[in-house]
Amino acid sequence: MFDKVSSKVDFPKLEESILKVWNDQGIFEKSLAQRKGGREYSFYDGPPFATGLPHYGHLLAGTIKDIVPRYYTMRGYYVERRFGWDCHGLPVEYEVEQDLKVSGKREIEKLGVDVFNESCRKIVLRYTNEWRAIVSRMGRWVDFDNDYKTMDPKFMESIWWVFKSLWDRGLVYEGHKILPYCPRCSTPLSNFETNQGYAEVTDPAITVRFKTKGRPDTYILAWTTTPWTLPSNMGLAVGKDITYVKVLDKGATYYLAKARLPVYYKKPEDCQVLAEVPGSELVGMEYEPLFPYFADKAASGAFKVHAAEFVSTEDGTGVVHAAPGFGEDDWQLGREKGIPAVCPVDAECRFTADVPDYAGRSVKETDQDIIRRLKKEGVLVHQSSITHSYPHCWRCDTPLIYRAVSTWFVRVEQIRDRIVAANSGTRWVPEHLRDGRFGKWLDQARDWAVSRNRYWGAPLPVWRSDDGKEVVCIGSIAELEQLSGSRAEDLHKHFVDKITIPSRQGKG
Repeated sequence: MFDKVSSKVDFPKLEESILKVWNDQGIFEKSLAQRKGGREYSFYDGPPFATGLPHYGHLLAGTIKDIVPRYYTMRGYYVERRFGWDCHGLPVEYEVEQDLKVSGKREIEKLGVDVFNESCRKIVLRYTNEWRAIVSRMGRWVDFDNDYKTMDPKFMESIWWVFKSLWDRGLVYEGHKILPYCPRCSTPLSNFETNQGYAEVTDPAITVRFKTKGRPDTYILAWTTTPWTLPSNMGLAVGKDITYVKVLDKGATYYLAKARLPVYYKKPEDCQVLAEVPGSELVGMEYEPLFPYFADKAASGAFKVHAAEFVSTEDGTGVVHAAPGFGEDDWQLGREKGIPAVCPVDAECRFTADVPDYAGRSVKETDQDIIRRLKKEGVLVHQSSITHSYPHCWRCDTPLIYRAVSTWFVRVEQIRDRIVAANSGTRWVPEHLRDGRFGKWLDQARDWAVSRNRYWGAPLPVWRSDDGKEVVCIGSIAELEQLSGSRAEDLHKHFVDKITIPSRQGKG
């Protein structure tokens, strides 16, 4: 009744024979042609990098991405499926840095941005043939012949259009904020990128004493795990409702949180408690800077004690050393209290000439030298270490630095309510993500840092005069040509940086 079928099926050969039929008869193309002009279903697929080969994650996600368009195609929709390539960003730059044996901002610029970028262009499609073979072997229906690339002028122009649209709505601004920053890549990272690279590290944990003004032999004890930020100290923070003690120890008087007293004095007889005071009574107290580099900032409100909500007694002394140029809590405190911020590091997080004793050195490399100096000067009270989870660059594994960075932001917080409302009306699969992981993320969404201090990518379309008084945002190639008189055929940095726009001052 039925034809005999072998029980020993060679599945790879069977799959290959099906693929041959699909290819020889153009089955995918026919499925599109049959529905051309009908109701469309848009399917957006984030493109992979072609600088690396597909792995298990691509195979899994690619299979899911094939199922959805097929389902809607079977329901009669016209579903275009263009494959794409992410040609820009750190993954490509990192590969080229390895190939050219250069590292970091200074070496890239010495080599030449044009040389570096053209080297990036050459490798971005290194494995397209392998990708095509493997994705096709998966049985995925997708259009490789009409693919798109993020380095194409049209694609880059669309980014300019989006940025200009946000600009015209007042949703773009330039500002300084504390951002996670990679010293090796010389660029800030987004929160999403930061969350990809946490690792356990051991850092020094030291307690230092700050000498108060007008009170002989009286000190405030503060604790830090970043000794390299102490040259940039601008203030001390206490909890206004935390109880602090004033203790006498070997002729000197110290202030620290009462709850932390047993940590520093194992036996009650090791010190004499002279008084207990709330943190609010310490607010306004002045002290002498540990280092001389920014002593003149005292006239601008530095070197005083302030109250802050983020202070706790879970570790340290209950007193937080504040360097507003480094650390988000410090930055916010500085803005609220008018504390000056200094950030004496260059693009590769090396100390600048503002800190001459350590100029040119990577900040993390100076920890031990700073500790030895504090010990020699009698400022170091206690030294230990702490093991904790710390963010690293997801691409190069360099420990990140939280520092003040000038960057361009999209005002997400200003439109967050609208975004949350739009999300509530969106159908999610699985449904729990809408109000769960994604919804909770939206509820706390912050202004989005969109610029990167890199080379191979779509440059932001902002032209500014040397004196900073004129700023123009460009939304298209045609607009740039109209204002500059130059036609840009390529929108990468090493081309558009050469295009100038005449001043419009005095022209109405």
